[in-house]
Amino acid sequence: MLQMTTQVRKQAIRQRIIIDRERLGADERAIKSHQISKRIASLEAYRKAGTVLAYMSFGAEYSTRELVRQALREDKRVLLPRVNVATKELDLYQVSNLQHDLAPGQWNIPEPLVERCPRIDLLRDLDFILLPGVAFGRDGVRLGYGGGFYDKLLARIAVTWQDHFPALVAGAFSMQLIEGIPQEQTDYKVEWIVTENEVIPCAAH
Repeated sequence: MLQMTTQVRKQAIRQRIIIDRERLGADERAIKSHQISKRIASLEAYRKAGTVLAYMSFGAEYSTRELVRQALREDKRVLLPRVNVATKELDLYQVSNLQHDLAPGQWNIPEPLVERCPRIDLLRDLDFILLPGVAFGRDGVRLGYGGGFYDKLLARIAVTWQDHFPALVAGAFSMQLIEGIPQEQTDYKVEWIVTENEVIPCAAH
């Protein structure tokens, strides 16, 4: 019953935040996304990172395209996820050209083309991870879309790391910050939340 209650609460928050986020105009989202990307790029963890795992945004999400392009220009090793339908997990691929290396995949989200991009299994090489999400708490709690893809990926990464962990960062609009997000044992917190207004240091993961 407790599990059911937690899932119901999470879904209610998702629906509310997604509706509110959709109400932001395209121009407003673009301006705020630019501000978020600039703040993320100024983080020491990003500047020092050699290998960056990002994602391609869709719909009314914070647009990650500018940041991903910047990382490529800076000759960082850029990885993007692709949904593995068979395993229901994320496989990671290295991309070098957003125009040629991507195509609409699961849920119409741009994903790496397997025939063009090498698959990367050495998760220990990751320095910086940009995580998507619907809502976030200032303590680092992250509410995703409900598939558990990123929490499973982070669990796999955690197995390969002994001494430290990649920086976990989320970019989000300030209206996505809320209190009272329920958390489960399998949920991972982020280390930094970056909005158009501020950089929020969160509880250590």
